[in-house]
Order: sequence, then structure tokens, then C-alpha cells
Amino acid sequence: MLTILAAAIQAASPAQCSVELVVLGVSQDGGTPQVNVQDDLAWEDARLRRRVVSLGLIDHEAGTRYMFEATPDFREQLHDLNEMAGTEGAPDGVFLTHAHIGHYTGLMFLGFESMSASEVPVHTLPLMAEFLSTNGPWDQLVRYENIDLQVMAPGAPVELTPHLAVSAWDVPHRREYAETAGFRIEGLELSVVFIPDIDSWEEWAEQGIHIEDVVMENDVIYVDATFFDDNELPGRDMSAIPHPRVTETMDLFQDYPDEIRQRIRFIHYNHTNPIRFEDSAETLEVLERGYRIAREGETICL
Repeated sequence: MLTILAAAIQAASPAQCSVELVVLGVSQDGGTPQVNVQDDLAWEDARLRRRVVSLGLIDHEAGTRYMFEATPDFREQLHDLNEMAGTEGAPDGVFLTHAHIGHYTGLMFLGFESMSASEVPVHTLPLMAEFLSTNGPWDQLVRYENIDLQVMAPGAPVELTPHLAVSAWDVPHRREYAETAGFRIEGLELSVVFIPDIDSWEEWAEQGIHIEDVVMENDVIYVDATFFDDNELPGRDMSAIPHPRVTETMDLFQDYPDEIRQRIRFIHYNHTNPIRFEDSAETLEVLERGYRIAREGETICL
């Protein structure tokens, strides 16, 4: 994993790409290998380890960088983002999707006990901001001014630099503490969508937003790939764990042109999802059907 990301860092050239996105993590909240999965091959082979889902965004001209999600792997991910940007210190902003452990708990590293950052903008939808400001230990980050909560309104772009803007959707997903956001990143030439968690495409359509339209209107779409199919967790009722299966999303777009299917990149895969292995039959199936799988270290010039 480190060698892949190191290669991406070495290949990055601000002269060639002024606005750049990098995949900092691809795994479901618990990472890979997951706790108490003793027989996972990744315990012995570090090349099989995967960090929790996160994207990094760099405006080389403005000298700014941003993180999507604050994961349990925040330390390593910020280090790699800073290496790629040629900078140091806290990010210029963090965008959070929701209040599940893999997506926000890395905020702790901005706090008093760690880097004691100063007023890092943290962009969230309203309920997520309320959760962070009214529940410990996260409210301490607000009171100590380690973070500065920036409440987003769905559909209203936040202009980060003259080259970058981010807007949010409210997507259907378990909301024990807060709503769940999906993000659209608009660069100089390309737009990227980031939806690591959603319960179903049908529920989103009931809210008036169709994933088919989102894919047609944007250039790269990172979508929830928690599970490959319904056979992944023997002995468990997978209908109780709503996520669009990879096979379901592929079937949905199978009759679309190759150029459209290639926009879709599967991310946030569980440790049980065989697409984590680059040589698995399931990975080969995804690629042969014209889709892509997000891998750590991949970059996109926006």
C-alpha cells in the first residue's frame, strides 16, 4: 500500500496538474484487515492492507489541500496528502459524510491531545454539525477552536478556491446521530462525485435524485461498494444491511455505453468483498463489464 501511494506522490507534478484528487483510502469503516479477523491474509502481507475510505484534494496553484472523511487512518492519510502537496500541517478543510466510525473519528487527531490544530474548517450537513457540537468528546474540538464547523446547505456549492467548489446531497443511509452526505467536487475541467455510503438507489430516487442522472452529468463517480453480492456474509441476513451491491449497480448501468460505465468507480469495500483483491474473479468481472475499482494512490487531474 505504501509503495503504491509513494509512486503516486512521485508521479504528481503541479506543473502538469494544478488541481488534483487522490484516493487516500478505499476500505469500509473497519479497515482491512478488520479487528478480530485473525485469518485475514493482510495480517501477514502488508501489501493487502487497505485504509479506510477517504479522498484528498489539492489545489497546487492555491497551495491548499482538503480531505474527504476523517478516518481512523487520518494520520497516515494526512501525511501522504501533505507529501503529495509539498506542504505540512492540518488540512485547509475537511468534508464529512456522516457519523459512522470510519468517517469522522479521525477528527480526534486535530485535538488538544494530538496536533492541537487551529480552526480547521469542517464542512458538514446541519445534523452532523449539531452532533459534533453537542456531544463529547467532539464538542471539545469546537470549544477549543481546533475545528470550525461550516454548515452546508444541500445543493449550495462551497467555493474553496477559484478552481474548486464542493456541494452536498442528503442521501438515504442509517442516521442514528446525523444525516448522510454525498459530495460533488467541481474542478477546472472535471466533476467528481463521492457517495461512499447509501442504503439504496431506489430510496434516493424517491427523494427525487436518480443515480443515472448523477452519472450522466458528472465525469467520475465513486460509489458505495460495501458488498459485492448477497452471498458475502454466510449465516447473516444481508437484507438487514442495506447497501447497493456491486452486482446491482453494474446491472443498473449494463445497457449504458462503455464511456458512461467507465465513469463508475467502486469504493468503500468491506474486508469480505473480494474486489479488494486485484486478481480475484470478482475484480476481473467488474473490469470486464466496463467498470472500475478505486485503488489507493490513484489520482485524477481535475
